[in-house]
Amino acid sequence: MPTHPDSTDRTTASNGTTDSAAGTGATGTTDAAETDAAETDSIETDAADTIRVAFMCVRNAGRSQMATAFAERERDRRGLTDRVEIVTGGTRPADRVHEAVVEVMTEVDVDLADRTPREITIAELRSCDYVATMGCSTLDVGELGADADVDVRDWALPDPDGKDLDRVREIREDIAGRVDDLFKELVDTMDANAGDPADPSSPDADAA
Repeated sequence: MPTHPDSTDRTTASNGTTDSAAGTGATGTTDAAETDAAETDSIETDAADTIRVAFMCVRNAGRSQMATAFAERERDRRGLTDRVEIVTGGTRPADRVHEAVVEVMTEVDVDLADRTPREITIAELRSCDYVATMGCSTLDVGELGADADVDVRDWALPDPDGKDLDRVREIREDIAGRVDDLFKELVDTMDANAGDPADPSSPDADAA
C-alpha cells in the first residue's frame, strides 16, 4: 500500500516538539532530533497500516456522498476507525448535496444536510489504496500514473439527480450493498496481512 500523507494532528504534534526544542543547548537539540526521528518512524508505520479509500464523482452531491456516509457507518460498526480512512470529493463539486439524496438518506438515519461537496485532487487519489468512481467518466485513471499503487473501480451507478424518490432509494440500496462488499474485502485483506511475516504490521514479522 502507498504511504499516506500525515494527518493534521500528527503534523501539529511533530511541529510542536520541534518548536519546544528551539533555544536549547547541544544536548537538548540532539535529544529533540532523536525524538523527532522516532516520531517520524511511528507516523510512517501508522500510515502504512491505514487503508485509504476514496469515493468520487463529478459533483460530489449524490452517489459519492451516499457511499461515503455508508462507509463511515460500516467502518465505525466494525471498529476500524484507526485502520480505514475515508475521503470523498468531485472533479467539479456542486454547492450542496441533492435534496432527494438528503431525503432518502434521512430514511436510513443518515444526515447529509450539513455536508458540503468538495473538490478532490489527483494527489489525494494517488495517496489512496482504493478509489471508487460512480460511473460518470469523472477520472482519466491514467492521470494517477502507471506506477500508482491504487485500485480504481468504477461502480457504474446512475445519477440520482432529477430522479424520483423511489429510483433514488434503489440507487441508495445498491450503494449500501457495494460498500458492504468492499468492507468485507478490506477485512479479508487485513486478516491476510496480519498473518503475513513480510507485512511490518504482522505479529509474526519479528519472528521472520
